[in-house]
Amino acid sequence: MLSDLLVPAFVTLFVVIDPVGLTPIFIALTRGASPRARRFIALRALAVAAGLLTLFGLFGLQVLAVFGITMPAFRIAGGLLLFLTALDMLFERRTQRRRDQSEPGLEAGDDPSVFPLATPLIGGPGAMAAMILLAGQTSEPLELLAVHLVMFVVLGVVFGLMVASGLLERALGETGINVLTRLLGMLLAALAVQFVLDGLADFGLGV
Repeated sequence: MLSDLLVPAFVTLFVVIDPVGLTPIFIALTRGASPRARRFIALRALAVAAGLLTLFGLFGLQVLAVFGITMPAFRIAGGLLLFLTALDMLFERRTQRRRDQSEPGLEAGDDPSVFPLATPLIGGPGAMAAMILLAGQTSEPLELLAVHLVMFVVLGVVFGLMVASGLLERALGETGINVLTRLLGMLLAALAVQFVLDGLADFGLGV
C-alpha cells in the first residue's frame, strides 16, 4: 500500500535532513540578515538541495548499476550510514560537525545558500543515500512520485522553520533543540536497523 511507503519515507527524510537541528545553524549563518534576505537564502538553498535529491532519487539506481552494486547491498550500506548518523545525533557529534562545516570562509555579507546550506547540510550524503534507498523500494511510477513529493514536503518544513528561525530560537532554546535532536536520533537508529534487516532479507539471510 502507498501509505506503507509514505510514512517511513517522511520519517526517514525528516530525521536525516533534521530540520530542527538545521535551524540554529541557519540562524548562525544568517546572523544580522533581514527577514527578506533570510527568505531568499532559504529558498535558494532548498532549490539547490531539491535538485540534488531529485537527481539521486531518479537516477541513483542507474549509478549503482554502472558500478555493479546491487540494491540489497546498498540498502545494507545505507542503513549502516544512517545508523552512524543516528549515533552522531544521540551524542551531539552531528551538530558540532555541522557547525565546523559552516564556519570556513563565511564572512559578513557572504551567501551561504549553496555551501554549506544546500550541501552538505540539507542535501548531504545521508539524504542522498536515503533517497536512493527509498526510490529502490518503489515498484511503480506513482510510488516514486510519492517519495519525491514527501521529500518536497520535508523541504517545505525546513523552509518554514528557517523563516520562523528567530521565533523558534527564543521558544525552544538550546535545551529544547538538544532534546528533539536526540529523540530524532533514536527514530533514525531504528529505521537504519530496519534498512539493514531488509537488505539481509533480500539476500535470503533474514526472515
